[in-house]
Amino acid sequence: MNATDISVFDLFSIGVGPSSSHTVGPMRAANRFVTELIDAGALERVAELSVDLYGSLAATGAGHGTMAATVKGLAGWEPESIDIAAAERQLAENQATGRLVLAGRPSPARGGGGEPATGPEVAVSEAAMTLRPLTVLERHTNGVRFRALDAGGAVLDERTYFSVGGGFVVEEGEEAADGDSLADVPHPYDSAEQLVSRASEAGISIARLKLENELTARSEREVEEGILAIYRVMRECIGSSLERIGYLPGELKVRCRAGQWHRDLLREDAGKSAEYAIDWVNLIALAVNEENAFGGRVVTAPTNGAAGILPAVLHYAMNYLPGIRTAGRPARERALVDFFLASAAVGALYKKRASISGAEVGCQGEVGSASSMAAAGLAQVMGGSSQQIENAAEIAMEHNLGLTCDPVGGLVQIPCIERNAMAAAKAVNAAKIALRGDGEHRVSLDQVIETMRQTGADMSARYKETSRGGLAVNVVEC
Repeated sequence: MNATDISVFDLFSIGVGPSSSHTVGPMRAANRFVTELIDAGALERVAELSVDLYGSLAATGAGHGTMAATVKGLAGWEPESIDIAAAERQLAENQATGRLVLAGRPSPARGGGGEPATGPEVAVSEAAMTLRPLTVLERHTNGVRFRALDAGGAVLDERTYFSVGGGFVVEEGEEAADGDSLADVPHPYDSAEQLVSRASEAGISIARLKLENELTARSEREVEEGILAIYRVMRECIGSSLERIGYLPGELKVRCRAGQWHRDLLREDAGKSAEYAIDWVNLIALAVNEENAFGGRVVTAPTNGAAGILPAVLHYAMNYLPGIRTAGRPARERALVDFFLASAAVGALYKKRASISGAEVGCQGEVGSASSMAAAGLAQVMGGSSQQIENAAEIAMEHNLGLTCDPVGGLVQIPCIERNAMAAAKAVNAAKIALRGDGEHRVSLDQVIETMRQTGADMSARYKETSRGGLAVNVVEC
């Protein structure tokens, strides 16, 4: 058994919208390519740079901001620390001139006390990128290839990266995507069966098992503070969304709804009645994904396209579970941390055994995985056993199987935003169903994850984030 694990901080990472695979991943890949040039001492010799986008990145890149994100990554921006306003100003200048200073922005990953490692100015822009939507590279449909030449036309470096979902990036030839960051963990597991049995044998919860694995890289205080920081970003994302009015970006003219819904609910449900619980779940899911559609700062959970599901279910847990709603701050924070840890334990299984990429397996890999993770987190804080938590995760995914990824106009809006609300409600119901049982059930989480993987492999490419089938071709854009 592989004694590694995927950290909660890789499954829940801070980035920008509208897509983890089509925005965050390409930005990271571009930044990584420039970093490789810096490390090789070749950056100053770059005279020409080309970018080729393949498969789904090319097919829906315009609606997902892929090309813009790539330019920002080449300029040195990273999703976790990007100054969105400054990056947009730099992008506007690039669009006007067609030229870009490579690594022209500071990158915390490279150090330097905040001073930019400025490289040469080259001709590269969104318009200059080569799009190959019908060419799918062998490793993954989300491919991007960079080539840097010197003044004499000699190749300084050429690399191909794949954005494999959730913002994870893997270079051609690498065995696995970055993110398998916990080594020599005390509780390794490669299946849900192993996860449950190891927790039972150790006499600990799934959340505690995941925490003890996290402790191989960080102290318990660091884990807790890191998770609470992620939760704060989620709340800030919701707050930003509730202030927006008008329409979402793009030609679809989708109206912003979260702000008005919030005002209506504050008037109708001043006492947080259980009658309105699902209305609040719907609101939080919509708010997060509207902010994502605007390209705002969000938390991948485990992807941007599914970023609203866990915050929505977490809102339900914090406001409608009696033992948590009335608890003091320490107990509420413990519940928050446990929710994230149990969710991440299940999310790691989807990442290892199947996929969280809509371009690879359809939206069942994004929204389905998030719904399953959220159901596990909710079952954990509802006091469920390891068997009941596994059952909750299984139920949620079982009823998201076959979900297609067919964004209208290549935008993460229709059906993505409402789909988050629907999947969040499913997660709540899945946890409730599981907690009514004793943990015994006929279909295992491992079986449903494998079914999801097989279904994704069988699914036509038209329904895997290419905008060539489903709603994407049956709904008129404008």
